Amino acid sequence: MRAAGRRDRARLRDLAAASDPGLLRLTAGLRTVGAIALALAVLALFGSDVTHLVAGAMAAMVATFAIREKQRAPQAVTLALGLPVALAAVSLGALLHSHVAAGDVFFVMLVFAGVYVRRFGDRGTALGLIGFQVYFLSLFVGATVSALPELYGAIVVAFLCSAAMRFVVVPQTAAGTLERLREAFRARLARLVSAQLDLLDAGPDDVDKALEDVRDGTARLHETAMLIQGRLDDGTSDETVARLLQRRVADAEIAAERLGLLLLTARSAERADTLTLHLPGAPAPTGSPLPVRDEATATLRRDLDALRLLVLRPVSQDTGTGLSHVRNRLLGYREEENLPPAPPAVQDVFRGIGESARAVLGLRIALDGPQDESDDTPATARSREELDAEDAAITGAEESEPTETGLRRPTTRAAVQVAVGSALAIAGGELLSSQRWYWAVLTCWIVFINTASTGEILVKGYRRLLGTVLGVVAGIVLAGLVAGHTWPAFALVLLCIFAMFYTAPLSYTLMSFFVTAALGLLYTLLHTYSLSVLLLRVEETALGAACGIVAAALVLPVRTDRRTNDLLKTVLERLGEVAEAAIDQLSGGPEVDLLDKARDLDEALADLSAATQPLTHPITPLRTRRDTARYVVALLETCAYHARALAATAELLPTHPSIAADPRLRRAGRRIAHNIEAIAGQVADEHSTAEVETGPSIASLLEPDIPGTPRFGRVTDRVLRHLQRLDEGVVGLARPLNVPVGPRSKSKK
Repeated sequence: MRAAGRRDRARLRDLAAASDPGLLRLTAGLRTVGAIALALAVLALFGSDVTHLVAGAMAAMVATFAIREKQRAPQAVTLALGLPVALAAVSLGALLHSHVAAGDVFFVMLVFAGVYVRRFGDRGTALGLIGFQVYFLSLFVGATVSALPELYGAIVVAFLCSAAMRFVVVPQTAAGTLERLREAFRARLARLVSAQLDLLDAGPDDVDKALEDVRDGTARLHETAMLIQGRLDDGTSDETVARLLQRRVADAEIAAERLGLLLLTARSAERADTLTLHLPGAPAPTGSPLPVRDEATATLRRDLDALRLLVLRPVSQDTGTGLSHVRNRLLGYREEENLPPAPPAVQDVFRGIGESARAVLGLRIALDGPQDESDDTPATARSREELDAEDAAITGAEESEPTETGLRRPTTRAAVQVAVGSALAIAGGELLSSQRWYWAVLTCWIVFINTASTGEILVKGYRRLLGTVLGVVAGIVLAGLVAGHTWPAFALVLLCIFAMFYTAPLSYTLMSFFVTAALGLLYTLLHTYSLSVLLLRVEETALGAACGIVAAALVLPVRTDRRTNDLLKTVLERLGEVAEAAIDQLSGGPEVDLLDKARDLDEALADLSAATQPLTHPITPLRTRRDTARYVVALLETCAYHARALAATAELLPTHPSIAADPRLRRAGRRIAHNIEAIAGQVADEHSTAEVETGPSIASLLEPDIPGTPRFGRVTDRVLRHLQRLDEGVVGLARPLNVPVGPRSKSKK
């Protein structure tokens, strides 16, 4: 019973880690709700009235969620600086309470400053947010000069309670967050292997759903890998350790993605296209479908399940158990003589399992440290030697990025836009209500957070309005349930706030829903609740969103097309850099920092995917454009996967004497580099005359010049498929991006 309980708890931990990587959402929700609850308890002990309880709750929430630094010391400094900013903001709000015109002008200036200071990083962003939100708080509770002492006390208590929750009750360190993200990566990797096993077993009626699960698992694994990369610098004290973990995570991700592709190929009569794993809704390849019930596929099912256990099982359980035997068997598939009799496509899956087992071994060493080697077979020992040689070769490098200045700087442009939008929102909001016009300004402010184009602001405004409308309905129901009951109302407010923070990264509409529901309860507590107030909230929200969209469209506008083109050009440039550097190193060129180049490519692709959301949103009327955007992003993700695989293989060369460089690879590299450059040129300038070259297959380009020499070396065998798919993917980008395609020029033969 005790063992079963431990297994159940471990299963729940894995489920939580996979659904909320690093427990970031859970921690944010608990810390914020805890700070509010603690502030309410302290203020209640001092006999504060409901107005000051609400003020303290709002201040505690702002003081908690505004802090973004990952290290504890900078967090403490920002929180300490935020207190005088908050006191100054509430003081000015009270002083300008009876001076409408001056208050409006100052509010616009504060909005501009709050956005402008984002250029100073996380601290500037936090202080600007605290200043704006606390000034908004003063408007919400109707602060006056005579009430300032009590408000000062409530705000000080709120900041102290926020500090207590952050540093004592629910502490969060960068190293601890990274540790939880590492466990989340393991959990998601195991879930992906389980999804691949389901794909292997799926019948004709279930294969599309199984493929969608694999596709979703692959995307979630990549998301967790990106989260880990973003935390490495702060979460580790040693740059070498950070780069080692970065390398092992990348290896595991690439191996798992390749295993999924090999399984797709084994299910069909033809080689599966990598695009199938990246394009939502793409059907499974057809042909001679599995599952079949022969000995090879039964072994395959057993070994996929064993791989999943290898990912999840603690290192302490390896030695002296069947797990070490399983690990040795899986690593043995890296040797041709250990492959079971099976069709070639199924044997490729066994090879993929062997490479995945090697990646998992490297990941376990990086995460858990040295392991007992007493049970190693020769194949396992060779894998360890390869990993040790790679670890010894890891070095670091830094690159600087150019910065923009003046009105081209995003923070300056956004500050001007949101100031203009806020001025419009104030003017329109006061026509709707002289008492609650500030809701329009709040919405205008919020729609500019984490947006960079008119389309993104439009989508965010629509989502906020939808969430507000639904939240009004919920607010009406909740207000009726708790009318006249202060503490049950506060309990429901806390529940809504937790849900708001927990769902914020998943759905902006849900977050807006819970915000509005909480506001309905706060109005009930302040005895200002009515149906007309909640309907006014919807009107002010719609007005604020409209003012933000108008300002974004007319003042220093950044069109969605322009932004996506700029980001697409960046992705293509970084794809070209990774591919060219990897192929050059595979051809015998000097070593370069491929890990950072691959990470830059992933980050650029993530930015492009986010920027295309206005184009791919379900409500867009431009269906053809939506499908094109989805196809281009999926094709770029496919190209990025093959480029990462090339980079991972290139990094093996210095540490694997058995794998020699092949200078012939430069021939393929030249065509791929030219085509990427041609597409990037067309994106940057539609009048470009560059053409994408087509011609012989990559394999034929690598034919030896001297008869009798070996056709391919070992390194070429490893990368040929990735080169071919990368070449096909790049050429495939030409059609949707309207780049002319021509035959290979004679001068480049």
